[in-house]
Amino acid sequence: MNKILIANRGEIAVRIIRACKEMNIKTVAVYSEIDKNAMHTKLADEAVCIGPAASSKSYLNIKNIIEAARITGADSIHPGFGFLSENSQFAKICEESNIKFIGPNYKVIDLLGNKSNAKKMVKEAGVRVIEGSEGSIEGIEDAIKIANKIGYPVLLKAAAGGGGKGIRIANNDDELRENFEIVKQESKISFNSDEIYLEKFIKNPRHVEIQILADEKGNVIHLGERDCSIQRRHQKVIEETPSTAVSEELRDKMGEAAVKAAKVAGYTSCGTVEFLVDEDKNFYFMEMNTRIQVEHPITEMRTGIDIVKEQIRIAGGETLKYKQEDIEYRGHVIECRINAENPSKNFMPCPGKINGIMFPGGNGVRIDSAIYEGCIIPPNYDSMIAKVITHGSSRNEAIAKMKRALEELVIDGVDTNRDFLFDIIKNFNFIRGNFDTSFVEKEMIN
Repeated sequence: MNKILIANRGEIAVRIIRACKEMNIKTVAVYSEIDKNAMHTKLADEAVCIGPAASSKSYLNIKNIIEAARITGADSIHPGFGFLSENSQFAKICEESNIKFIGPNYKVIDLLGNKSNAKKMVKEAGVRVIEGSEGSIEGIEDAIKIANKIGYPVLLKAAAGGGGKGIRIANNDDELRENFEIVKQESKISFNSDEIYLEKFIKNPRHVEIQILADEKGNVIHLGERDCSIQRRHQKVIEETPSTAVSEELRDKMGEAAVKAAKVAGYTSCGTVEFLVDEDKNFYFMEMNTRIQVEHPITEMRTGIDIVKEQIRIAGGETLKYKQEDIEYRGHVIECRINAENPSKNFMPCPGKINGIMFPGGNGVRIDSAIYEGCIIPPNYDSMIAKVITHGSSRNEAIAKMKRALEELVIDGVDTNRDFLFDIIKNFNFIRGNFDTSFVEKEMIN
């Protein structure tokens, strides 16, 4: 690869550009009109405007992105996360345009993008899945029949979903009837598909995911787990590795299941297999994300492997240089997502101008961000503006570093969730590792 266009914005675009520079690969940034002065446009070798502020007319505009690659001579496109990263049509058009899509084949994205079909496939491969419908549900009567068979509570979920959208819980037939059409509508609006499926609601689970790398020659390895149980409305807030709920034996079993799922799907590139772990340490396949994750830095810091660079090498046809036995885990890592939002006002997004900023530093502290003094946080996109990552020799040390880092962090001009995150980090049950996916609602929000 000689030149990579990054079809994204914000901190992930900056992250990819930096990796490319270290690999001596030229980069092309794309930007919307409101992002003209964004950091990623300044760091890339070239920058091309692809449309107005609305993402539908810029970062989701396939035609304009392909044209930007053509006029700049980019031979590859990295989609980052969000936007077009899991859009099989985009990956297919890249292939038809003789542009390398840095990710899995479009057919694999299609296969795994439908969550119900993905569950059916991995179940047939011997990976345990949560009880529920076999594929999508056509009508409410079918949903009620399945719910009564497996028992309430149940979850209605968008088949093409992700990011915590298109999910509703039902505790009885009436709630199921009430939420059925709501989820279908949410799914149609968010994912342009009203396919939904149903699964058993597991009480008090941990959300644990496995990072995998897979080359185009059939080699697949995993890089351990990430615990993403600290969530608000199904949106991840804090992630860590290793998980306090996962033993070495359980890690090996989950890793083997993740590798098996990737192999049966014919997967290549980096990817993440997501599981729920119940109170008895049984784990169940939820879905597979066919892209790099927001929380990838914690795995990088614990293993010493640059996942973005590996993703690029795999797309270039290289064989994985690591075998499973080569992977070494060091210490404990925590990531906090810094959002421009006001927790006291129901986490209302707070766009605006950054008047001043001071990022923390020191041993074991990493900041992934694309903000700078004087930059504008637009109202058009996701509110995440930075990630604070700390690495310690133990969990207690990683927590102590995170407390110190959050205390040092100053962002003036917009409201952020910094204090909310600090309250979580110093919470007694969080420190003890005594939490599940309901932690934020139970402990932090009255």
